[in-house]
Amino acid sequence: MLDGKYAVITGGSRGIGKAMAVEFARLGANVAILYSSNRESAEKTLDEVKAYGVYAYAFPCDVSSFEGTKATVAEILKVFPTVDILVNNAGITKDGIVLSMSEENFDAVVDTNLKGAFNMIRHLSATIMKRKAGRILNISSVAGLMGNPGQSNYASAKAGMIGLTKSIAKELGKRGVTCNAIAPGFIDTEMTEVLSDKVKENALQSIPLGRMGKAEEIAKLAAFLVSEDAAYITGQVIQIDGGLHM
Repeated sequence: MLDGKYAVITGGSRGIGKAMAVEFARLGANVAILYSSNRESAEKTLDEVKAYGVYAYAFPCDVSSFEGTKATVAEILKVFPTVDILVNNAGITKDGIVLSMSEENFDAVVDTNLKGAFNMIRHLSATIMKRKAGRILNISSVAGLMGNPGQSNYASAKAGMIGLTKSIAKELGKRGVTCNAIAPGFIDTEMTEVLSDKVKENALQSIPLGRMGKAEEIAKLAAFLVSEDAAYITGQVIQIDGGLHM
């Protein structure tokens, strides 16, 4: 399904990013993952990816840095002959109500989650366009569609990713490049593990399917959207949230 493709996944060492890296490799793609600081997690992910007999590399990168992402892309293109697939998954949370949220916490979340996606698209789009069948996938969130108390920074960034997705889809469509977004709901990852039991219980009561999603379920949807089978899907935001937001 992805045999011989070259994929770049930001935030690829843990959680949803790791699940996508492993799934893409299982389907035959070579994978480069970007991570912020946890080299140990990145190495463990590489071991799982390489077990499928593909090429895999890990690069430390602060995706919020325009020049940093430019330099990392240059390093990736030293080991990959091209890039067919870009997945913008890197994200952080710094929750708090707007009455007390600091400027630093607002900026940090927007810079990583939204500007980080722009930075990667900006520096890789020329390479991806050369393939005339490239795939860009942005990992947004249902928070960007419905908002979430205490997450004005995160919801703003994820909503911005949706606008970015649709704009890029229109800009690059004539070159055969698709750009879509996935909007996950509550997914069982390290990011949701820190939530209190009360928050989790309230969330589950709002989900018609009555459970959290799995990172592997996001990965399978992502694999479809970056495959040739999804060549006529672009500019779309696909929710995978157990019915949380309808």
